[in-house]
Amino acid sequence: MAWDTERTKRLLLDAATTEFSEHGLAGARIDRIAAAAGVNKERIYQYFGRKDDLFAAVLAHRLRGSMDEVPMLGAGPGAVGDYAGRLFDHHLADGVIPRLVFWEGLERGPATAADAARAAYHDEKVERFRELLPGVDRAAAGELLLTIVSLVNAWPVLGHLDAFLIGGGSAGAGDRAVRRRAVLVESATALARDAIAVAAAAAENAASTPRGVPAASVRRVSEVQ
Repeated sequence: MAWDTERTKRLLLDAATTEFSEHGLAGARIDRIAAAAGVNKERIYQYFGRKDDLFAAVLAHRLRGSMDEVPMLGAGPGAVGDYAGRLFDHHLADGVIPRLVFWEGLERGPATAADAARAAYHDEKVERFRELLPGVDRAAAGELLLTIVSLVNAWPVLGHLDAFLIGGGSAGAGDRAVRRRAVLVESATALARDAIAVAAAAAENAASTPRGVPAASVRRVSEVQ
């Protein structure tokens, strides 16, 4: 029977996902990944390269899957808040991505050639996110998306901090997550509203500025008058 390469890769990615999320990059063991997948460890080096490259492949694979599972829908501040809430739900149900992202920040160095797929994913995600924010440029959209993703990723990893910072009280974990989700959605919606307003004001200012005249000069003249 012919060797099923794609199936073997899936088995290795699944086993590596569990291993990396539990132990991080430094603590993960290639032998354990191979044993969990039921595959000779030489296949790991053949298909993915070094352990660091396998980690990059796992993270890119999981992030790509989350983009498909949590699509960005609609446009405007409400759509941004809705996306933040659904992403929160996704990561709360499966905390693998937040754990991998935090391990990455703690243990990995600069991006390598193995991160090319990851870079393409983020470029696509920012462009999709811009569709939710009429008139907002890429830099501002990227900043807002980074803020939302950071807030979303924090809860599965740092959820216990609410007891210290705002008082968890007697509320169960589910009630606390509901409360946190509501705050996140409200915050994301407000930030999106501000970003759109700033972009609209900048566009209006640019449209009213004569060609070849710096906007700052126009503002100074207006202030004198």
